[in-house]
Amino acid sequence: MKTYEKTKLNRVKRGQKRATYDVEKINTILDSGFIGYVSYVYKNRAITLPMAYGRKDNKIYLHGSQANRMLLALLEAKEMSMTVMHLDALVLARSGLHHSVNYRSVTLFGSVKKIEAPKEKDKALFYFMEHMMKGRWDGIRPMHKKELDRTLVVEMTINTASAKIRDVGVGDEPEDYDLNVWAGLVPLKLVAEYPIADEGIPTKMDIPNHVLEYYEQNKG
Repeated sequence: MKTYEKTKLNRVKRGQKRATYDVEKINTILDSGFIGYVSYVYKNRAITLPMAYGRKDNKIYLHGSQANRMLLALLEAKEMSMTVMHLDALVLARSGLHHSVNYRSVTLFGSVKKIEAPKEKDKALFYFMEHMMKGRWDGIRPMHKKELDRTLVVEMTINTASAKIRDVGVGDEPEDYDLNVWAGLVPLKLVAEYPIADEGIPTKMDIPNHVLEYYEQNKG
């Protein structure tokens, strides 16, 4: 089992029993999502924004316009942190302070570089698209050179990471279990609904297999 070394940077201090540094588990959580929360500093102000991402091995790929202030700030800092979190259930306890949530979260720390070579940018955007929906890349037109030129692609190398997972039931005080109060879990999940074609030619086309496969895998 490959794990990230515990350091002052990635060590989970609160709720250590829920922490894991297992690389495979962390990658599984990353691959179950598509949106990460990226932190950066702009003019001495801390800002966090949601960003779509792609992953390949220990690399995370982000992209935006050449003037994207977040990506430019990350490149200037040469490092970044990103968090991905999945909310799995509401935990309804017998007392207010014991209410909680079940979740899977990952925090990444790594170095950042700009991808400039056209072939490398194309490859990074392929990983990004395949992370969103497997098979989608082969179903779209090739990118124009002017599109690649306008796009800033950033690669993060994951240097260290940690995950925190809560996947258990209610944790009430022992004396509260006999109270006449309902307690339990309300499971939550993100599901795909049936694809809706855009106007024009797509309304006359069959839905591509890769789109239907994604729907079947992620429907309720």
